[in-house]
Amino acid sequence: MYYRSSARVLLSGQKPAVHKPGKWTKVLYTSLASLTVGGGLCAVPFKQVENLSHDSLIRRAASLVTDSSSTFLSQATLALIDAITEYSKAVHTLVALQRRHLNSLGKLSPAEEDSVWQVIIRQRAEVNDRQDECKRFESTWISAVKMCETAAEAAYTSGAEHASITVRTNIQVALSQVEEAQKLSADADKKLAETKVMEIERMAQYTASQSKNDEEDIPEAYLRED
Repeated sequence: MYYRSSARVLLSGQKPAVHKPGKWTKVLYTSLASLTVGGGLCAVPFKQVENLSHDSLIRRAASLVTDSSSTFLSQATLALIDAITEYSKAVHTLVALQRRHLNSLGKLSPAEEDSVWQVIIRQRAEVNDRQDECKRFESTWISAVKMCETAAEAAYTSGAEHASITVRTNIQVALSQVEEAQKLSADADKKLAETKVMEIERMAQYTASQSKNDEEDIPEAYLRED
């Protein structure tokens, strides 16, 4: 606004008014504060700008940063927990399918066997997709935690102790919630590993049984040595 007024004075040929040093300082600080607020960098009311020190403005800004960081962490935590939950469900479904298949070995026709395997293969793909989603959200969540830690440190050093304590508490809550969700996925992974071992043992037994049956079906004349 001041620049436009100066331009009009120059074009009209009039001499600009002479401001006292104290008034210049007031105009400068008011302009900077207006620019800061208008640019969205700090939500400070115009009437309060002259009464706030730099320390006060920094503390307010630090509080805004901790609030934004906490919101980011909250959203990232929710997304990660949902992803872990869906992954755990997918793994438990796969475990149930594989165990059902093992219990039906030798009881299905070739067409039924193929149909069951197609379902298992699709479920394995679902598990892999859910696992990739977990990794993606986990990366975002880790970034959110680091951002909150940085914001908490900045708030503390600027004198905004309450904001620092609040964001650190939010970090601890997020860590606890994700840890609980990860216990569920770890349990699902354990059952999947146990099912894999069971599958290997059952398949070995089934193969051995089939080989024995094939030998019994061979005529005795073919088994005797010449």
